[in-house]
Amino acid sequence: MRPENLSGMSEFLLLGLPIRPEQQAAFFTLFLVMYLTTVLGNLLIILLIRLDSRLHTPMYFFLGHLAFTDVSFSSVTVPKMLMNMWTQDLSITYEECISQAYFFIFFADLDSFLITSMAYDRYVAICHPLHYTTIMRQSLRVKLVAMSWVIACACALLHTLLLGRLSFCVKNIVPHFFCDLGALLRLSCSDTSLNQLVIFTAGVTAIMLPFLYILFSYGRIGVTVLQVPSKKSICKALSTCGSHLSVVILYYGAIIGLYFLPPSISNKDNEIIASVLYTVIIPMLNPFIYSLRNKDMKGAFGKLLNKVSCSSK
Repeated sequence: MRPENLSGMSEFLLLGLPIRPEQQAAFFTLFLVMYLTTVLGNLLIILLIRLDSRLHTPMYFFLGHLAFTDVSFSSVTVPKMLMNMWTQDLSITYEECISQAYFFIFFADLDSFLITSMAYDRYVAICHPLHYTTIMRQSLRVKLVAMSWVIACACALLHTLLLGRLSFCVKNIVPHFFCDLGALLRLSCSDTSLNQLVIFTAGVTAIMLPFLYILFSYGRIGVTVLQVPSKKSICKALSTCGSHLSVVILYYGAIIGLYFLPPSISNKDNEIIASVLYTVIIPMLNPFIYSLRNKDMKGAFGKLLNKVSCSSK
């Protein structure tokens, strides 16, 4: 069978979620509500940070960028999945598939780097509180975000360029609800050893190194708090780091479960479930995690509601 180059293929077929046909309507409604909640919740966080001067701090600077990334991350996959469920048309064009793979990798890596930047911010706030304002100056914050965008873009571009050099046989069915890089590589007739090597290298750079740094940061935070153990210091550390730590556990827990579990444990259905967790559920939960556990966010939201109610009278 003569291999066909990827650029010569007109479309792929996305099998979608492993659900029965009679469940399509219920799952469509569920994921539509979850997606709208994700968009509205994260946009509300961005709006509150922009409007309330009390939130013009380094932590909320990173949180605003994380909220934008979460909206973009979900928007890469969920609208197409919803469209396929609504129309029952499983096809996705070559251009859409490659673009989806690129932006999925880009925003996944960007999420990781922004969460790491927030961990550094929490580390400085607790371990070096007297120098916090000096260290976390605006120029450093901008550099951290800019570096996150540049490195994430480079990693995604490298994966996409290597994907474009592969050849495929007749088979073009992707057993996933989006153009997942791993699923596409399994369809290829070409040698994917270089792609696998880059996935490992980029995974260490964009996922494992940030995760190890986050563990190191929280280790130092724990040591600092335990040096002067008191109920007040422990409560302050929990209020400062609790929301971020919850996001770290959810995000990296899903990724580790997806990419680092043994093949005997991780099957295709589990991969799809884990992908739903960190592309749909976690971006939806982040606004609730940061707003429900944060007095400043709740205060800013109440202030906004008061303004809206006063203007409507």
